[in-house]
Amino acid sequence: HVANILLLQFLCSHHLAVVGIVLRTMSRPSGEFVYEFQGPYLGPAGVIIGLPLVCYMLVAACNADHCLSHLNPPTGLDWIKIPSGQVIASSEGFLAVIGWVTWLVVLHVLLPGRHVQGNKLKDGSQLTYKLNGGLCLLVTYLAAVYLGFVANVLNLGWMYDNYLALLTGSLVISVTLSIYLYATSFKRGALLADGGTSGVALYDFFMGRELNPRVGSFDLKEFCELYPGLIAWVMLNLGCAHKQFTRTGAVSWPMILVNLFHLLYVCDGLWFERSILTTMDITTDGFGYMLAFGDLTWVPFTYSLQARILVDHTPNLPVWFLASVVALNAVGYVIFRGSNSQKDQFRRDPNHPSVKHLKTLKTESGRQLMISGWWGISRHINYFGDWLMGLAWCLPCGAQPVAFFYAIYFAVLLIHRDGRDGHSCSVKYGKDWDKFKKIVKYHIVPYVY
Repeated sequence: HVANILLLQFLCSHHLAVVGIVLRTMSRPSGEFVYEFQGPYLGPAGVIIGLPLVCYMLVAACNADHCLSHLNPPTGLDWIKIPSGQVIASSEGFLAVIGWVTWLVVLHVLLPGRHVQGNKLKDGSQLTYKLNGGLCLLVTYLAAVYLGFVANVLNLGWMYDNYLALLTGSLVISVTLSIYLYATSFKRGALLADGGTSGVALYDFFMGRELNPRVGSFDLKEFCELYPGLIAWVMLNLGCAHKQFTRTGAVSWPMILVNLFHLLYVCDGLWFERSILTTMDITTDGFGYMLAFGDLTWVPFTYSLQARILVDHTPNLPVWFLASVVALNAVGYVIFRGSNSQKDQFRRDPNHPSVKHLKTLKTESGRQLMISGWWGISRHINYFGDWLMGLAWCLPCGAQPVAFFYAIYFAVLLIHRDGRDGHSCSVKYGKDWDKFKKIVKYHIVPYVY
């Protein structure tokens, strides 16, 4: 009860702070600043308040007590309640999140890693990044598997039993980090992101003012993008598998596939960690609530949805269906990895033997746009592969509609990202971008969209 009261106080103060920022900034002129996410007020406020509620609603929609479907439709708001055996907040959950982030900070600092330079920033400087995400994942995951499944001395199922408390702890950390990032972005000499300097406090808090905030040489944005959230995602999955194992004495094939699919995706992201240094998140977006919440809370606690559902609702699926799901995930991965590797190699060295044969469109800015290979098929062919994998992650849950939240949400996200990138390229390349669109006609899905 004390934990719930503290959570209520936190949420109320959090939402009141948002309302206060809105009221203080509504009279400010917008000028010619281009706002995203339906900004500067409605969109950011909606995301700041609404997306955390979505995380909680997904737990309420499908848990050990019930799971909403066409056979079990909701009646009123009775389904919105804390699942049996769960608490919405606890000191143990909060301390576990603190301990988790601390563990990865220590690993990142102490373990060896490559030191590489990022893209040139708008002031001409280049930052050096230490990359060892794959090693951090390897040490953490293998230790958890051994201690949980082999030595039987670590109750990984505790994560499933305390899922809501961990979610709340993560949300508190995300908001606290966002406030810190906003406050420290006003320090002298901070390099600011163009999209986070509107002068509207709410919008800038959401988008992020400072481009690459650091504590010494420790890059906060790159670390949060790939370490705590991504690795927590597969650890939560592992906890769900362990919970199923302790209940039934076995891990089902749907649970195994979900764990393997997600582990492959996270391993890929951390093995090719260098690729993120050329993405919009690192080169363009500031580090604010949007990325902090997305990295630390949204990713681990919505992407682990299928594994959590399978603990209590495992369908009996035929072998041919499971084999088809594996094939779909494989096709998606080939498209995703092939296109991303081609793009990353071209950006680093367009004369490399693997990409020098590609046709390009020369622009007045001096840059070249690929118009053949993977990138001649659609403007974001990597998004198509990414979404196919996302669909494959949902299918092991059978006909459970809540499990398909990810595929629906991800489609909306990718279309929005395509729009953001299209606008950015239109500004950057002008008429050359119009020429490019006539050559590469499809946005994401070849011959469809």
